[in-house]
Amino acid sequence: MKRKILLIALGATLLLLGLGAGWFWYMSTQPLYKPGMLREMGTALTPPNQPDGSQKWLVESNIELNHFAVGEGRNVLIIHGGPGMPFLEPMSGLESLSGKYRFHYYDQRGCGESTRPIDRFESTNMYQNMTELDQTLGLGAQIADIERIRQILGDDKLILVGHSWGGFLASLYAAEFPEHVEALILVSPANTLVMPQPEADSDLFASVRAKLPADQQPEFDAFMKEYMNFNTLFQKSEADLIAMNEQFGKYYVQVVDVESTPMPKQGKPGGWMTWGMYVSMGQRHDYRGALKNVTVPVLVIHGADDLQSEAASYLYVEAFPNAGFAIIENAGHFSFEQQPGQFAKIVSDFLENK
Repeated sequence: MKRKILLIALGATLLLLGLGAGWFWYMSTQPLYKPGMLREMGTALTPPNQPDGSQKWLVESNIELNHFAVGEGRNVLIIHGGPGMPFLEPMSGLESLSGKYRFHYYDQRGCGESTRPIDRFESTNMYQNMTELDQTLGLGAQIADIERIRQILGDDKLILVGHSWGGFLASLYAAEFPEHVEALILVSPANTLVMPQPEADSDLFASVRAKLPADQQPEFDAFMKEYMNFNTLFQKSEADLIAMNEQFGKYYVQVVDVESTPMPKQGKPGGWMTWGMYVSMGQRHDYRGALKNVTVPVLVIHGADDLQSEAASYLYVEAFPNAGFAIIENAGHFSFEQQPGQFAKIVSDFLENK
């Protein structure tokens, strides 16, 4: 009888564990960030008073953002890509416009020379860690920083230029605060509006793998297995994750002809902030519906030779009700460096006629 009771208890325990594991797997696939969440933050979106003489923006009491600006005139905020690959120098394609516009560049929280608030996680509670990571470095935290920067700049409406992942962030900011956006320029915006991605061949990691030599692909596969291993993620440190991002950057540069397609100089990559973004958006989401309420002029720029497909960039055009599309020939993911003259004319025409 005792043995039967023990077996029943063991079975019930295993069932509960199974249900718990299934629930956790389901939750890990869902987006932790959903458009509209930030509007409930109220005064938490107000930045602290800025210290006199500081070279950084203070967006929260413990978060400083490194930044620099070039040009004179109407403020334009540049949102870098990656996630976690900040600009060290201005975009070459915007240099000729610096007489009319003041371009502001900043390192998003968790990368470059901005505050990196997490080094290691001490807890073994994965869901607790995921929640903390999302709240500290996820999409919501990054979008809230854009709103705080707007207030620091003193602008009622922002002109935003988002590159790659930054185009995705700029789009989500516009969905959150459409009343504070004047215009959007999205340069090769990241193919992350919808997950899973509509095109099987549009995944960045798969595109890089396909261009590597065949004898190097097993090495890349082993790297990606560890890169995407969320079971061991919270055993890693900030330095571990920076190293992994740097390694992927080397693979990326290897498959891009940097002599014919120059790339901008970029700062120290993010560590936890990169995975914070991944955790935040989950494996299954569709943010396109949130963009339908953004009626400001939007320009999407695509480099014809980009590893990302034209169709992937065009998803943004279809999602916004007032969007145009421009293709720059003989350019890839960094069209502002590869064809700066064409890029400048397209951006100038858009801003003058928006």
